[in-house]
Amino acid sequence: MQYDVIIIGAGASGLICASEAARRKRSVLVVDHMKSIGSKIRVSGGGRCNFTNLIISPENYISGNVDFCRSALSRFGPSDFTGLLDRHGIQYREKSAGQLFLTKGSEEIINMLHKECSTSGVELLLQTGIRNVIKDGLFELSTDKGRFTSSSLVVATGGLSYPALGATGIGYRIAKSFGMEVTELQPGLVPFEFQERDLKTFSTLSGISVRAGISCNKARFTENILFTHRGLSGPGILQISLYWSKGGRISIDLLPDLDASNYLTSKSGSNMILGNAISSFFPRRLVRSLFDETLTSKPLKELSSSDIQGISARLHKWVVTPRGPEGYNKAEVTRGGVDTRELSSKTMESKKVPGLFFAGEVIDITGQLGGYNLQWAWSSGHAAGQYV
Repeated sequence: MQYDVIIIGAGASGLICASEAARRKRSVLVVDHMKSIGSKIRVSGGGRCNFTNLIISPENYISGNVDFCRSALSRFGPSDFTGLLDRHGIQYREKSAGQLFLTKGSEEIINMLHKECSTSGVELLLQTGIRNVIKDGLFELSTDKGRFTSSSLVVATGGLSYPALGATGIGYRIAKSFGMEVTELQPGLVPFEFQERDLKTFSTLSGISVRAGISCNKARFTENILFTHRGLSGPGILQISLYWSKGGRISIDLLPDLDASNYLTSKSGSNMILGNAISSFFPRRLVRSLFDETLTSKPLKELSSSDIQGISARLHKWVVTPRGPEGYNKAEVTRGGVDTRELSSKTMESKKVPGLFFAGEVIDITGQLGGYNLQWAWSSGHAAGQYV
């Protein structure tokens, strides 16, 4: 069967692209190998769906060219998507720092996108395996349910993160089959694993969460970090993982809102035990892991200026060299993707292959934690939908 547009991927970018293309009176087929649509939308924000952020700019993204996202974000931004939610009567709220979540749950957005597609005539073909994609005048899509052709093809397959939800590398393979460049791929927004030495020291702290400043390669976030039985997680760690590379170090400020040196100096005449003083900020288990017991058992009045400097350095500049990220099964996104130099930032169309478009996570645009990746999906999918 022949269509104007075939979209591979029934996720956030694919569905909004489909509804926009169909609104322009294009015949649209969406193909996906999963049995239901919007798998990653469903788990976003713990099921509450952190669908965008009110404070958004290219600085919230990493890429070989962060300016690439500027055009799409400016033409379909957070207010455009909330306008769509408003038209469907879907309620949402700001949780913190501009992050918008649904009041009820992510299923509302999935249902909204499904309704937008179905009322405009989009056809959905789920549980369908793709065997081959070629272009011979028209694009030809061979599947286990037949052969389909179209004048435009949109690859909105997502990345490698969440393989349990059906993520595969098919989008990158399609790009490469058409001679397009794909940048290095890595897990992003992902927990870290400790090196063996740190694992022995800190694995007993599993479950402890503290607010910290986390730095790596000039990037810094002040968020909670979480100790796990394998390493470090939590929002701050997920954020900084976007800026970390193999062999790199991260610096952790365990007291981002307090100068430890000034605090301890001000208490220098006290009989309070150091361990008790620090435990007013952290669980004692963490204090025991960070410092030698001989030191923590000292009264504050016995601390030398050298002791105070060392303690302050440990608290404000705890340096960790992770063994590596936990992997795609724990990653929220994929860093890297189809090279932005291969695409038009206005249309998402390939510069080499007319009619071939890409949208969403499959492109080398990766957002920080906080609704930025779903907004990129909406924006890039909408941009492609305007031109297919």
